[in-house]
Amino acid sequence: MRLFRWGYQLSPFQIIMLSFLLLIALGTFALMLPMATKSGQPAPFLTALFTTVSAACVTGLTLENTALYWSGVGQFIILLLIQIGGLGVVTMAVAIVMASGRRIDLMQRSTMQEAIAAPQLGGIVRILRFILKFTVFVEGLGAAILLPVFARDYGWADGLWMAFFHSVSAFCNAGFDLMGERGGGSLMGYAGDPWVNMTIMGLIIAGGLGFITWADLHWNGLRFSRYRLQTKIILLMTAGLIFIPAMLFFLLEFQDFQEEIRLFQALFQSVTARTAGFNTVDINLLSESGRLMLVVLMLIGGAPGSTAGGIKATTAFVLLTSAFASLRRKRDVTFFSRRIAEETNQQALTIFLMYLLLFVGSSWLISVLDGFSMVDCMVETASALGTVGLSIGLTEKLSALSQLILILLMYFGRVGALTMIYALNKRSIPVTGRLPQEKITVG
Repeated sequence: MRLFRWGYQLSPFQIIMLSFLLLIALGTFALMLPMATKSGQPAPFLTALFTTVSAACVTGLTLENTALYWSGVGQFIILLLIQIGGLGVVTMAVAIVMASGRRIDLMQRSTMQEAIAAPQLGGIVRILRFILKFTVFVEGLGAAILLPVFARDYGWADGLWMAFFHSVSAFCNAGFDLMGERGGGSLMGYAGDPWVNMTIMGLIIAGGLGFITWADLHWNGLRFSRYRLQTKIILLMTAGLIFIPAMLFFLLEFQDFQEEIRLFQALFQSVTARTAGFNTVDINLLSESGRLMLVVLMLIGGAPGSTAGGIKATTAFVLLTSAFASLRRKRDVTFFSRRIAEETNQQALTIFLMYLLLFVGSSWLISVLDGFSMVDCMVETASALGTVGLSIGLTEKLSALSQLILILLMYFGRVGALTMIYALNKRSIPVTGRLPQEKITVG
């Protein structure tokens, strides 16, 4: 009873943080069981911890090849961690409470609202039902589409498992694969396969748009004018962040490949860089400018309340529109005949600065500790912080301390900057008065 009462003293943000820590602890223990590895030997603690954090935080960075190191039991545990981490521990817990027939109380509804970035407390149960149905439908559809290809290459039994695993991994933007060394790893063996490419990209985009966005689209159909401002921003930013980088990748990278394969590679890397982690081409083949473009996409990420990470597309949009408003000397930041709240501008700036400091600081620290180039370290740290999973093969070469840094970055990236801030500052400071204002010169 004391533990029960203590739980109700926690804020929703603290519950979200602790729920992921609990999931990581349970997952690490499960992956250290002898039955989880193909060798039958318990996995080292750091390997199990790193893999668990990567799966629970839907990142995709690994120290060991998932298909070659982990047994069927271990792969199932990883898939379960991906599914729970993608939807959110709180979401899954509340879903279990609902399935048991128990009533969802106010604390659970409030925590659920913060976990899925819902605009209001009302209608949370309705949204949760939509999330569960939508997830089952999309992941099932993705597995059914992938099944013919994987059944052809691996047989029906293994092909079914491969299709289901990759469908869940893609929708949850996790980036874990079971390809082993086929074609160089990840989905490189299917670089020219339009069926696999389009399906995986569709699943990644579906997960990255966010459940609240899909609920808005579902309830309002094609009536664009009735969408929430956030939905409009997410749709526009998603389109721009897919097609503009894809065009740049096509024009500047992958020059040695056939034009059709090149087109798929450019589009796929543009989609997957925003927190999915699959790749159809060796990232080491990218030029330095191409890697920096990947870093930018990885740090931006997907939509709030989605399976994606990063600072979020809405945060990047608010920063850009705030800058344009300042350049035009406008007092308010407006879009689609709506004014963006000043509090939102402050939150966007805070999130950006936190991610920037963590990104630059961790990249520099890993570079100093292990002696790798700054650009290479930036790719790995952006991948961890943005919960992406793309790698140039550096992760397994890092020291234990640098790998722990990546673990912390993955956890921070999945929990989110605002959740971390509000969890550590449970009480808001009341405004009792305002000090005199004085103008300073900037720029």
